[in-house]
Amino acid sequence: MAEGFKIGPLFIYFYGIIIAFGALAAVWMSLKEAKRKGFNSDFVWDMVPWLIIAGIIGARLWHVLTPSKSMGVGAEYYFTHPIEIIKIRQGGLGIPGAILGGVIALILYTKKNKLNFFAWADIIVPGLALAQAIGRWGNFINQELYGKPTDLPWGIFIDKVHRLPEYMQYAHYHPLFLYESIWNLMNMFGLLWLERQSGKKLLEGDLLWTYLIIYPFGRFMLEFLRLDVSYVGGVNANQVTMLVVMAFAITMLLVRHRKNKSKIIVEEKVQDEKK
Repeated sequence: MAEGFKIGPLFIYFYGIIIAFGALAAVWMSLKEAKRKGFNSDFVWDMVPWLIIAGIIGARLWHVLTPSKSMGVGAEYYFTHPIEIIKIRQGGLGIPGAILGGVIALILYTKKNKLNFFAWADIIVPGLALAQAIGRWGNFINQELYGKPTDLPWGIFIDKVHRLPEYMQYAHYHPLFLYESIWNLMNMFGLLWLERQSGKKLLEGDLLWTYLIIYPFGRFMLEFLRLDVSYVGGVNANQVTMLVVMAFAITMLLVRHRKNKSKIIVEEKVQDEKK
């Protein structure tokens, strides 16, 4: 399968085109959500460079610290060959790092412009889920992010050059990229449905915390099928991270709504005393 094409001396990767398309789709959805909620959509265009640059840096650093075994190198390799860190065209980006980088960038941007971080995070996360759903198809082009061997009808063929050495005798594998793409698409629709159905019951930031429950849960489960695992200290770094993030997001949702419920009860008592 061709990985791209040349325009003069420049080689254009299909993976990069797909990622760019996903980013544009995220911007499009964020613009629609901002306008629907009555926010100034110009801020979306203004924050895009912040989010993309921070996301790429975060994704690369995550890979550097938790490289998958198919890369053939460990984190110590990058520490002794720092110039390799910036060679992202050779592969190696981690979604958890991209999300973390984007969150940090959004915090800094909203603070700088005196905006509500949680309100804007709720605007962005449905588009983020859409971008992930699209971006995962870049893994199909590169024949990566596949799971255990399978004889299921939807198993995908992997060329020998892209197979792990210990699985050379197997030709078809679980299409993890497809599973995660579908999960992310469901996440997007779920967030949009929740926001429209729940209305005033939602607190600002609830969509962010919900996203940080749904995506990590799916990623945690899919890691059980993954062959190209990123191990740090003998544990699956991605799986442990997803579990921690999911637990933290659930806690934040419960605590915030409990506080809000207590606040409402107090306000109702005050109103009753005034009558």
